[in-house]
Amino acid sequence: MYFKALVLVAVVVATLARPDSPPTYNAPTAGYGAPSPVAPAQYDFNWAVKDDLSGNDFGHQESRDGENTQGSYYVLLPDGRLQRVAYNVNGDSGYVAEVTYEGEAQYQTPRPSYTPAPYA
Repeated sequence: MYFKALVLVAVVVATLARPDSPPTYNAPTAGYGAPSPVAPAQYDFNWAVKDDLSGNDFGHQESRDGENTQGSYYVLLPDGRLQRVAYNVNGDSGYVAEVTYEGEAQYQTPRPSYTPAPYA
């Protein structure tokens, strides 16, 4: 009985505490309710990581002016080659990439990860 009364009180309090209508946000519009752009997108950034201890070597560069974007990124692959991707996007043309590799792939001789003990 006590539990039912407690649940009833909690439901009544929650009902009274809720707002009458959800909060709204009215963004500036440029016809048909679409947000209006302030200015064409324009930016330029780059970053890189090179850690000799772990062997990590990768980075990214990109610049954009309006609908035209160009950039590149690279990563050191486990086989020792450096993979580079240069790309661009011009308006609605889609993502166009050119992938290149530097260096020769080198593979280590596989070693067994487990050596059983001799049978006695």
